[in-house]
Amino acid sequence: MQRKEVLDLLKSPDFGKRLEPLRGIPLHQALNHLFSALCSEDEEVKWHAVTAMGILVAPLAGIDSEGARNILRRMLWSLNEESGGIGWGIPEALGEILARDENLAREFASILVSYIQPGDNFLGFEPLQQGALWAVGRVARTFPALLQSLEAGNYLLPFLESKDSGVRGLAAWGLGPLGNGKSLPGLARLRPDEGVIRLYLDGRLRCCRIGRLAEEAVEAIRKRLD
Repeated sequence: MQRKEVLDLLKSPDFGKRLEPLRGIPLHQALNHLFSALCSEDEEVKWHAVTAMGILVAPLAGIDSEGARNILRRMLWSLNEESGGIGWGIPEALGEILARDENLAREFASILVSYIQPGDNFLGFEPLQQGALWAVGRVARTFPALLQSLEAGNYLLPFLESKDSGVRGLAAWGLGPLGNGKSLPGLARLRPDEGVIRLYLDGRLRCCRIGRLAEEAVEAIRKRLD
């Protein structure tokens, strides 16, 4: 399967139903095509590649756990300054894979959280921050207790003050399943925020008002506290 064929597949609205050709080629070849697609300027192609990586890699954990780990290590390396790359789309793909397999999540979630945590792994480049925040929110919706144990909600709080609308909105979205009472004042301040972000959910991009995301997070947190 050639790269152009993969890109055409990822451009399809029903791409999730058309992944069989990707499963029919060697995994390393399929992943190479998908790694390339993560860098696409076409948002839909990039996000569909994120989903496809989760669909292909997560099941591998139950068959060849070391093979799955090696793929994740390759992804982590691409976010390392020493790799010489930028790591476009890598945090999102990492989050998608972890959200689909609990064992991988338990092993690698702390590294994912470290990308939004002050320290050596912190991603200061805002486009990568957005990817890491989306990944944290994605995993939090599947394994909230795991990310709560890593105090991910506390690390999301400073991002609510970001000048970048994507960062603010994704931090608010992530706090829904992770926030506690300490999150409520910061989220309340975002309620009047009329900024709009494009949020990838359930295989498609949606335009979401930041203030509404903050309101939904407040509702979710208060429901847990009651």
